[in-house]
Amino acid sequence: MAVIGLISDTHGLLRPEVAPALAGADLILHAGDIDTPEVLEQLRALAPVIAVRGNNDRGVWADAILEREVTRVGSVGIYMLHDLHDIDLSPVAAGYQVVVSGHTHRPLIEQRDGVLFVNPGSAGPRRFSLPVTVARLMIEGPAARAEVVHLFPPRS
Repeated sequence: MAVIGLISDTHGLLRPEVAPALAGADLILHAGDIDTPEVLEQLRALAPVIAVRGNNDRGVWADAILEREVTRVGSVGIYMLHDLHDIDLSPVAAGYQVVVSGHTHRPLIEQRDGVLFVNPGSAGPRRFSLPVTVARLMIEGPAARAEVVHLFPPRS
């Protein structure tokens, strides 16, 4: 089984709680709004990283990061972008089994037409009453499932 760490909307802050939450990941996908290259450097100490550029990622360092990335883990195709509203293809028709996005700061795991949509939420500075989260994507053969990991107890 492959374990993929999912993170988004760090906004320049890589909390110490991220390392244990993503421990053992074979790969980390950052779904944008990184804000500083140091975040990616710190994540690379945990596992290889693929990142997409978010609407707040600006500057020379961010110019090298694409707005969309595609990767394959085993037989599972993963399409990643920052804002799901900007998706410009049918994941089903394109043959992707997983779509990873960020932007909303709200964690989401949802099946749509056989495609797993995952938003790991925000691991950066807390915004309003939204939780601080990452996610883990587990891939075994052709099957993919995800879980949200709360870095702090959810607020009630």
